[in-house]
Amino acid sequence: MTNTTTHPPVIAVSGSYEDMGIELGRRTADLVAQSLATYEHRFRHDAGLDDATIKRWGLKYWDIASGYNRDIAALMHGLAEGARQPIHRIAALNARTELLFGTGYQDEGCTSVSAIATATSNGHTLIGQNWDWHPEQGPVTFLLATRDKSEFSVLSLTEAGMLAKSGLNSAGIGVCANLLASDRDRGGVGVPYHYLLRGALQSKRMSEAHRNLLPVTRISSGNVLLADAAGESIDFELAPEMFASILPVDGLIVHANHFMADLPLVDRKAATSALTQLRPARLRHLLEEKAAAGQLDVGDIVAGLRDTYSDPDGICRHPDPEVPVSEQIATVYSIVMDLNELSFWIAPASPRDHGYERWDISTIFDDRARPRVEFPPLGVSA
Repeated sequence: MTNTTTHPPVIAVSGSYEDMGIELGRRTADLVAQSLATYEHRFRHDAGLDDATIKRWGLKYWDIASGYNRDIAALMHGLAEGARQPIHRIAALNARTELLFGTGYQDEGCTSVSAIATATSNGHTLIGQNWDWHPEQGPVTFLLATRDKSEFSVLSLTEAGMLAKSGLNSAGIGVCANLLASDRDRGGVGVPYHYLLRGALQSKRMSEAHRNLLPVTRISSGNVLLADAAGESIDFELAPEMFASILPVDGLIVHANHFMADLPLVDRKAATSALTQLRPARLRHLLEEKAAAGQLDVGDIVAGLRDTYSDPDGICRHPDPEVPVSEQIATVYSIVMDLNELSFWIAPASPRDHGYERWDISTIFDDRARPRVEFPPLGVSA
C-alpha cells in the first residue's frame, strides 16, 4: 500500500483562469496522469463503467461546467491543455463522485467542524476537517492556490486533475466537505459535487456561496459546511431536488457522513460509513466545554481531529488491517482554517504523528514562502 507520510506540496498560480489552468496542468502533469489512472481503474472495476461510457459522461460534464461557471470551465480547460489530457478525462475526474457513487460504490468518511465567533477565544471563525479516503491518493494531493487578475485568491486541498476540495478564499469564506449518499442519487445531467465545492470557494459573499450550491440541478448527495470571517456558519445537506440546512448549536456545527436533518430520502451511508453515527457527537463532546465558555482555539480543534476513540474507525481514522488494501480508508489529511487570519493548517496521515504546517493566503504566492510547523506530533515536545 502506498501511504503518505509527508506534507503536501503547494502549487501557486496567478493570472487569468485559462492561464492558471495551463500552468497548473504543466506543473502537475505526471500527478494528473497518475490520478486519472487510479480513478479510471475504479470507474471500470468498482463502478462497472466502460471507456465509452466514461468518455460520454465526461463530455456531458464538461458542457455542464461551461454553463455552471465560466471561471471554473476556463480553469478546467487550461488544466487539460497544460497536462496534455483530453478535456473529457479531466471533466470525468472532477465528477468522480457521480461516476463512482451514483452506481452504488461505497465508503468514504470525513468529519467536519465549524466554530463561530462567539465560541472562540479570539472571536475568529474556525473551520476544519479530517479528509478520509484511499491512502493511495495522498501522494497525488496538494494545496492549490489560485490568484486571479482581481487579486481574488483561493487555497484548497486538491487531488491532481481536480479543482477543489476543502479550503478558504481571500473573502474569508471557508468550505469543508463530507460525502453523503441517498436513494435519490442518480446518473444523468446535473452539476457534480466537486464543481459545487469550487463554486462555493469562488464566492465572495456567503449569499453568493448559497446561490452557487442550492438553486442548481444536482444528481448526487453531499454535505457542504460553510463559514465566514463575519462570524457565521451554516451546513447544507444536499441531495437531488432537495436540501436541508443546519445552524450552529452552542457555537458549533459538526458533521460526518449521514444525513442529520429530516429529509424525505433513504440514507445509503448511515448504517455503513464507519462510526458516522457517533463521530459528530464525539467531536462535539471534545469541544463543547471550551466553546460554551468562548475559549475554543485552533489547538483544541487539532486535538479533536486527532482523537482515536474506537480506533481504527474514529475521527482520526487508520487503515483497518482486516480490510483488503484496495478498500482501505484512512485520514489522508487533517485541516484547520482561521477565516479571519486567512490561515490554513494541514497535517498528513496520521495527523497524530505529524505537526501541522501553517500557510497564509497573504504570503503563499511568494516564491520564498515557507510554512511554519505548529502543533507537534503527540508525544513530542514543542
